[in-house]
Amino acid sequence: MRAMIQLAYELRRWLFGRLRIRTTGVKVMLFNRAGELLLIRNGYGDSSQFLLPGGGVSSRETPAAAAVREVREELGFELTDVDPVWTYKSIAEGKRDTIHLFSAIADGEPKADDREVIDARFFPLSALPSGVSPATLRRIAELKGDQPYRNEW
Repeated sequence: MRAMIQLAYELRRWLFGRLRIRTTGVKVMLFNRAGELLLIRNGYGDSSQFLLPGGGVSSRETPAAAAVREVREELGFELTDVDPVWTYKSIAEGKRDTIHLFSAIADGEPKADDREVIDARFFPLSALPSGVSPATLRRIAELKGDQPYRNEW
């Protein structure tokens, strides 16, 4: 199954790069009550990197609704409140992407769907694992006030 997901990911990436498709996505800085940040590893792309959870926004939903849906589908959390943080532009992966970043609080432990998400854990901001993606590290630095918010993902 993971091989099929990886193949679909690579094909989608190639197609979006060729057609220069515009996409809209979401990422969520999801914290538990202890203030720890949830990081995931995807089962496609560079699965060694820890990232913020998220995904695509469909044409019939708001970015906030997409954030709630993605977290439910991939991690099993039912979020009631998501707060907008910032909106970014990205040209990574060959596409022109708008990424809406949200923050939220969740109770309980994540349940990775084991298809798209193969690992999901909470980490203290002072003890992040090795392999956190550069974009995720930038978002954390912005949140902590160590660097200003920028428009590029």
